[in-house]
Amino acid sequence: MARIDYHISLNSPWTHLGAARIEAIARRHGAELRVFPVDFREVIFPASGGLPLPKRSPQRQAYRLQELARWRSFLDIPIELSPTHSPFDETLAAQCVIAVRELKTDAHAVALAHRILRALWEEDRNPGARDELAALIADVHLDPDWLLREADREEWAKQRRQDSEAALARGVFGAPTYAIEDELFWGQDRLDFVDRHLAAG
Repeated sequence: MARIDYHISLNSPWTHLGAARIEAIARRHGAELRVFPVDFREVIFPASGGLPLPKRSPQRQAYRLQELARWRSFLDIPIELSPTHSPFDETLAAQCVIAVRELKTDAHAVALAHRILRALWEEDRNPGARDELAALIADVHLDPDWLLREADREEWAKQRRQDSEAALARGVFGAPTYAIEDELFWGQDRLDFVDRHLAAG
């Protein structure tokens, strides 16, 4: 069985725009989809030359909004271009996703990650608020009290750091990045290539 290592940011609109399609591609090819909500701000960007959105030039920020509007129209996904709570501190949410990945299933972890992204980009909610995050956890049929207690453990912070360093060593520099063995596909606009790669075996 092929495995797609799915490196994301829970603040990324591009990850959200590709969410339904990567799930469909994985199902169609019988591939395992394993999600890694890595730390771009503190680990990957400083080492790879990337910048958090607020530190990017005005030109890049303006063009990003144009591209988001184009993709919103093309994919017919009703995202907010400038959601109130973006960027939010995704530390706790990411640790929840990692704990679910390790203690439950990959499918549960992907479902939670995608629910968080939808809340931010389509519903203008704040996944950085503990009560909001609890509601999103419940939406995917997980126990919020258990998961929030679990996610506070230092173990999951360490795991996220390890995942982030491993992603960087692999060549990951932006979100989303879909990795299949030694092939990297950066951006939801590369999903056709992911599909073709899996079809070619």
